[in-house]
Amino acid sequence: QVQLVESGGGSVQAGGSLRLSCAASTMLYCMAWFRQDPGKEREGVASISEYGTTSYADSVKGRFTISRDNAKNTVYLQMNSLKPDDTAVYYCAAHYSACGLGAHPNYWGQGTQVTVSS
Repeated sequence: QVQLVESGGGSVQAGGSLRLSCAASTMLYCMAWFRQDPGKEREGVASISEYGTTSYADSVKGRFTISRDNAKNTVYLQMNSLKPDDTAVYYCAAHYSACGLGAHPNYWGQGTQVTVSS
């Protein structure tokens, strides 16, 4: 069982920045961030393999950066130039093998709310 605990969410004005952190009890091959707004499907935002290969949703490319620190068992999501459409609950996720935004994670965190006001 892998425990994932997110932090760093909050409220920010459009154009602002936030950095999300995910503390993992164990780092798996692939670590990722998803998000879900009420009434919408959960969507993949960014993923990173243990080799550093990254994938991003088109809607966040150039604005968000995912990174991982295996020594600290932590995954980060740096979010810049935030938009109201980025408002959602953000979930950390971990995969044993497959990586990418279409892969179904093996473990989920409890989520952290990000609210961007215009």
